[in-house]
Amino acid sequence: MSLFKTIFTGSNQALEAATDFLNKSIEEKGLDHKVAFPDTAYSLPIIYAATGLKMESFADLQKALGVVKSLIGEEKENLENGLNAGLGTAVAAEVIEAIKYSTMDAPYEAPCAGHISDPIIRSLGVPLVTGDIPGVAVVLGECPDAETASKIIKDYQSKGLLTFLVGKVIDQAIEADVKMGLDLRVIPLGYDVTSVIHVVSVAVRAALIFGGLEPGDLEGLLDYTLNRVPAFVNAFGPLSELVVSCGAGAIALGFPVITDQDVFEVPTRLLTQKDYDKFVATSLEARGIKIKITEIPIPVSFAAAFEGERIRKGDMFAEFGGGKTESWELVMKRELSEVEDHKIEIIGPDIDTIQDAPGRLPLAVFVEIAGKNMQDDFEPVLERRIHYFMNYIEGVMHVGQRDITWIRIGKEANDKGFRLNHIGEVLYAKMHDEFESVVDKCQITIVTDPEKVSELKAKYAVAKYEARDSRLASLTDESVNEFYSCNLCQSFAPAHVCIVTPERQGLCGAVSWLDGKATKELDPTGPCQPVPKDGIEDEKLGVWSAVNETVAQISQGAVERVTLYSIMEDPMTSCGCFECICGIMPEANGLVIVNREHAGITPLGMTFGELASMTGGGVQTPGFMGHGRQFISSKKFVAAEEGNRRIVWMPKELKDYVSEKLNATIQELYGIENFTDMICDETIATESEDVLAFLEEKGHPALQMEEVM
Repeated sequence: MSLFKTIFTGSNQALEAATDFLNKSIEEKGLDHKVAFPDTAYSLPIIYAATGLKMESFADLQKALGVVKSLIGEEKENLENGLNAGLGTAVAAEVIEAIKYSTMDAPYEAPCAGHISDPIIRSLGVPLVTGDIPGVAVVLGECPDAETASKIIKDYQSKGLLTFLVGKVIDQAIEADVKMGLDLRVIPLGYDVTSVIHVVSVAVRAALIFGGLEPGDLEGLLDYTLNRVPAFVNAFGPLSELVVSCGAGAIALGFPVITDQDVFEVPTRLLTQKDYDKFVATSLEARGIKIKITEIPIPVSFAAAFEGERIRKGDMFAEFGGGKTESWELVMKRELSEVEDHKIEIIGPDIDTIQDAPGRLPLAVFVEIAGKNMQDDFEPVLERRIHYFMNYIEGVMHVGQRDITWIRIGKEANDKGFRLNHIGEVLYAKMHDEFESVVDKCQITIVTDPEKVSELKAKYAVAKYEARDSRLASLTDESVNEFYSCNLCQSFAPAHVCIVTPERQGLCGAVSWLDGKATKELDPTGPCQPVPKDGIEDEKLGVWSAVNETVAQISQGAVERVTLYSIMEDPMTSCGCFECICGIMPEANGLVIVNREHAGITPLGMTFGELASMTGGGVQTPGFMGHGRQFISSKKFVAAEEGNRRIVWMPKELKDYVSEKLNATIQELYGIENFTDMICDETIATESEDVLAFLEEKGHPALQMEEVM
């Protein structure tokens, strides 16, 4: 059978399966039975993005099957028709999966994930644009054996790729004891071939969330997935007609397929690789993914994929800090003559002295940096990276910063020979690797001796922390001569540009003004560039002609004017990976804020995902704005509309997180004590009438302020 006949056969099988499943479900539930995937604002994302149609019932799914028929068409044996038929298979698969979610209490059970929610996709935005996740691998089918499966999956994991598993390879990964889960970036989707649609859905929603794609723009969707989503498919084992037609759908979206089977090869799109040792390299090359690997002499794996690994109490060998022992970390600038490059010194007992696990020790991690371009302002920037560098170590967990750190080392890492000097090797290598333009020399001192930990903290750390706090407090938008632009997210959101100021961090929460300054020094032509505060047009709104010129240039004219302090007039754009969304609640004359971790409904009648669907993608939406958590307590937060004291509702977790700093800001600006006690949350009310009653009871200032609309 020819390749194209195989594709058409598989597409018709998918259509027949979807039709039979739908008809059976209609008999049981009726035409009006609702269909939806959980935690997404994009209906059935693939159908919605491609056609603009929202699927809400089984009756709508009947129309979707008509789309499948039209895509399969007359089955002419050419590439265009074959790829269209593959897209038809994708639509049919989405119909099947949607019926599962609409008729079953638990369509997927551990270890399989099935549908990936909008908040998870948004959380992946920053590591995708920064390259911490350099690509997306889909491993489908069954490898020759568990050892081969493990080798390939772990290779992707070690390179930081987000890897999805479909089919029997999941069991092979379990057999080979591959560490899996979203936090480890290896995600088993499901055993049925149709479950692959959930990773296609991730790619499609990236276009909707970050790219501002208009639903129904199929040509724009295919262009986005081809050029901006670095994904590919590995298809192992015998290839059924259905798998081949799914592969055609992947190729139509721009994702190359690499298989170990003999197929009619299509250059750069469909490739055969029989040598499993070359499978990963062939896949990366086909998608144009280049991996930069820093070789570090440690006995465990090191990759961004291990960032989310958690060391549970039963798996813990050694623990530092976490309120049980003293633990702190510090990066400090030194003169060149004061630093011996690559000196790693351990003062006190190492973890191999622990007799009965788990053992607890105090810990100080003291990193001294010398470089002709190193500045005091860069110290906290480098210091915050310690958190990531240590978490990239397999078997190590790092939480917190400064003198509230909490580190765990797992039993498995200890068994492999991991010791404290290996933390030093990691920090040394990564400081040089990521900050080469400012780091000429680096030495690491790791201390576990209790007296020495306390002594060094009093001698160096306390004074440094206090000096930095004073420096940060003095940094205001008025006290500097320039802001910084950040276009990191443009690889996914072409129209979006962040303007980062001392009092307004990037909306992702990852880029502060000092980060922008350091990034410019580290990479002079990189994503963060200085923006002079020239041509003040409106001080209250926060409008500068130089800022507008920069935004217009970087967005290629998509956005021509932004205000930095207003939510109502030309608010700054959002990419989609924002930590929070702020929106006007007219009846309360105030602002509702919701963070992406909150899954519930807000008093605006929408969830975070629904609000985000109208706010992201580089568009300006007056009355709504994406922003970072820390910005909430800033004096510049929606300052044109006196934003801080207009906040009337936010989730309790977020309210507790910002409470101390927000209360201090409101106290200083308006003389109101314990302001967050006046803010409603979901434990009190979510219906607008009940929220208003709470605000009236508390005498919330927003009720007496000038109308915001």
